[in-house]
Amino acid sequence: MGAPTQIKFGTDGWRAVIGDDFTYESLRRVADATGRVFAKDHPGGRVLVGYDTRFEAGTFAKAAAEVLAAHGLEVVLSDSYMPTPALCWSVARDERAVGGVMLTASHNPARYLGFKIRMSDGGASPVALTDEVEAAMLDEAPDARGSYETADLMTPYVETLAGMVDAEAIRAANLRVVVDSLYGAGQGYLADIMRDLGVDVHEIHAQRNPWFGGLHPEPIPPHTDSLRDSVTAAERDAGFVTDGDADRIGAIDEHGNFVNPHRIICLVARHLAEDKGLTGRIVKTVSTSVLVDRLGAALGLPVTTTPVGFKWIYEEMLAGDVLLGGEESGGIGFPPHVRERDGLLMALFLLEMMAQRGQTLGQLVESLFELTGPMEYLRYDMSIDAQTKEAFLARIPEYAPAAVAGLHVGDIQRTDGLKFLLPDDAWLLLRPSGTEPLVRVYAEASSAGVVDDLLAAGRAIVSGEA
Repeated sequence: MGAPTQIKFGTDGWRAVIGDDFTYESLRRVADATGRVFAKDHPGGRVLVGYDTRFEAGTFAKAAAEVLAAHGLEVVLSDSYMPTPALCWSVARDERAVGGVMLTASHNPARYLGFKIRMSDGGASPVALTDEVEAAMLDEAPDARGSYETADLMTPYVETLAGMVDAEAIRAANLRVVVDSLYGAGQGYLADIMRDLGVDVHEIHAQRNPWFGGLHPEPIPPHTDSLRDSVTAAERDAGFVTDGDADRIGAIDEHGNFVNPHRIICLVARHLAEDKGLTGRIVKTVSTSVLVDRLGAALGLPVTTTPVGFKWIYEEMLAGDVLLGGEESGGIGFPPHVRERDGLLMALFLLEMMAQRGQTLGQLVESLFELTGPMEYLRYDMSIDAQTKEAFLARIPEYAPAAVAGLHVGDIQRTDGLKFLLPDDAWLLLRPSGTEPLVRVYAEASSAGVVDDLLAAGRAIVSGEA
């Protein structure tokens, strides 16, 4: 027998390729360590377990439930696939639940599966807890198995979501939309909620297909091309897309334009503040648009910036006074609902905003730009080998060019990769991924041409050519 798989938790959980590092043996080792930590802090506590639509996810979830239960925990396994936010909400609303486990790899390709740990309030596990789980992990999988029960965790969650928006206004608006789950865990659920609210819904990619039909389940172009075509071909009012575990969101307006998460964060924050009369801080990550800062200034709402990863937004939610927290990748959370991302709720908020204001999604974006001014944004995921990555990481502490792509560097932030602050609110961020072998290159500026130049400069910096 070879050496045991080395298991490290990344930005949000442990993820690995199914059949390679993600095996039943490695899963049971992780579940065993997690059960040991939960049982130490909460003997006999209840732990909820959910899973998405990936290959064998439900069977892996059963294996995890058995191992967790062997530690004397009361384990409840979902009787169906579910979005991560549904698992988080279920944990938060269950007074006896001490935490949760979700079998998902979120937006990663279909060959991946992952293991997320959630706290008693449904929020992401802090580094201190995942460090403790890693330290508690044994080299061999446990033999012990315990008994668990299954339960319907989806119905209460779905009913709650439907009650959080203005059903009367939505029904009166006679909206026609397309919903795309990208074969993920949102399939059926979001479309059915909208139909119950009187919306004419056409749903695509909603079949059980563990390999996602060859699609990458991330709600950004080009993975949204089918949604765009469906919206424009049928002249629908909007399209909404969620990722593999439905905690992230993207959208398409009536003209086929992609409405990126930065704009969605701004639209939802504006809706909550102006239409619902709510207040509080807007929390964003370092890779999220300056539009959020401009909107906060216009609405008189403070904006807090964190490193990349929703766990940092969760920490701010714990501190209190947060209206909305969102990240560039499309994960947006509303703390009164749950301290976690929820792609389904965000889609419903956008639908409600369209209905109450009597505007199309494209018109809502145009109105936003009247308030904030326009900005263009792109991200490029640059695959790199280990040697290039190490060389780039070694350069981060000292690299300090006077200009990037011909633009003066006003300041450099190194809290999460390398971020260059440039004139007119433009910026370039180079950040190694915490879950994949790549560096993410982000850029924002007032024109698409400048964004392209910045992305090219960023790739040269990462590769060592600059």
